[in-house]
Amino acid sequence: MAPHFVLNTGAKIPSVGLGTWQAAPGVVGDAVYAAVKIGLALKKVFDEGIISRGDLFITSKLWCTNHAPEDVPVALDSTLQDLQTDYVDLYLVHWAVRMKKGSSVSPENVVPCDIPATWAAMESLYDSGKARAIGVSNFSTKKLEELLVVARVTPAANQVECHPVWQQAKLRDLCASKGIHLSAYSPLGSPGLFKAGNVLQHPVVVSTAEKLGKTPAQVALRWGIQTGYSVLPKSTNEERIRANLDVYDWSIPCDLFASFSEIEQASLRTTHHQQTMLNSEYCNCCCRDVSGSMVSITYVS
Repeated sequence: MAPHFVLNTGAKIPSVGLGTWQAAPGVVGDAVYAAVKIGLALKKVFDEGIISRGDLFITSKLWCTNHAPEDVPVALDSTLQDLQTDYVDLYLVHWAVRMKKGSSVSPENVVPCDIPATWAAMESLYDSGKARAIGVSNFSTKKLEELLVVARVTPAANQVECHPVWQQAKLRDLCASKGIHLSAYSPLGSPGLFKAGNVLQHPVVVSTAEKLGKTPAQVALRWGIQTGYSVLPKSTNEERIRANLDVYDWSIPCDLFASFSEIEQASLRTTHHQQTMLNSEYCNCCCRDVSGSMVSITYVS
């Protein structure tokens, strides 16, 4: 299997990336540096000549308080300055929900969103070359279908939570039918959120790992890649980052792969705060991530 997928822009997005959600700023830098050195993927590695910008695939996101069309290019310029780069390979609308500018994540700060207007501003970024591809994150089938009606540029990707316990079959089918790549954050699960429990402790994942001589994490990641989407495991540990990359020279046999379709799909164990957000008439998103990773970095081999 090739170590990448091809977006509808023709760009190659690596199968395995490095997520940075909830990692402390200093730790993120160390993790990115470690990831680049062992084969993943700013200024530090560029300056040291470890890798060039063209060898990295950098994804970032437009936060919910910056949905106003005039705020979209300002937000990206700020991100580019932070990353010390002239462009991102993929820029995503983080959530199909808008919040008051400068506000915190809270239900009372949710305001009516205008996704067509926000998307038009995203399309301008694509036209400018500052975002080599544009897409969305946490968009449900309903929200994605609504966007496709008005989009001049079809989203290149939809980044959502996806793993063996939360397989998102309906959303994956829609994305595949429209040429939209699905990319998974939290591909190893979100412990404590799903009532079905920890992905890495699920009997099907554990037994498959034992039979193949792999770790449960490697099996979960390989399952995602074989299913047809890229994965963004978050880690700040160099050895775990290294292990997460060991998913290319082996595969899950058909009989074991089929057993994953029998896994009972999880329901969410949300807090009242998260449930209020999910139930918002302005949101109707498919995922519960209310902060999310702002940057993911992958190495283009």
